[in-house]
Amino acid sequence: SRLARAVTRLLPRLGLAGGKLEVELVPLERIESVGQESITFVVRLNAGLEPRPLAKAASGGELSRIMLALKVVLAKHDAIPTLIFDEVDQGIGGEVGAEVGDALAEVAAGRQVLVITHLPQIAARAERHLVVSKAARKGIATSDVLVIHGEDRVTELARMLGDADAETARRHAAVLLNATGEARR
Repeated sequence: SRLARAVTRLLPRLGLAGGKLEVELVPLERIESVGQESITFVVRLNAGLEPRPLAKAASGGELSRIMLALKVVLAKHDAIPTLIFDEVDQGIGGEVGAEVGDALAEVAAGRQVLVITHLPQIAARAERHLVVSKAARKGIATSDVLVIHGEDRVTELARMLGDADAETARRHAAVLLNATGEARR
């Protein structure tokens, strides 16, 4: 119940305002290798909806955000050195994106966190910013990864905001980086 309450308190910050997590423990008839209870995460993702098993109720983005909430709560108790969040920003934007970025930064304080994102509010929180690009070489699709810093990072965040060449987008990108401490790095 403590885990469920702690996760439920985080869900509004992560764009799930009516969200609630419950943990159902169902006794098994005999002790198995995983214990004597079956555990089901049950969620209500929006006010007014019936609680349903997490596996049946959540979209990919919702699953990622619930996992993020679980990791924030459990971060003080586990020893997992690396976490990967794939498009945790799915279905959110703006202010919620900034909150998700804050939660990811909180989890990253004690471990390596890799985040695939399309939101500049989340990308700006990264300690290291990698850009993945795809191109055809000799008729074969290839992917490249480039670590960016400084002005290149401003350009990439401006691109994510909609226009790498627009002065307004570049100023906004610089503000995002300054707000997250990039200017001090």
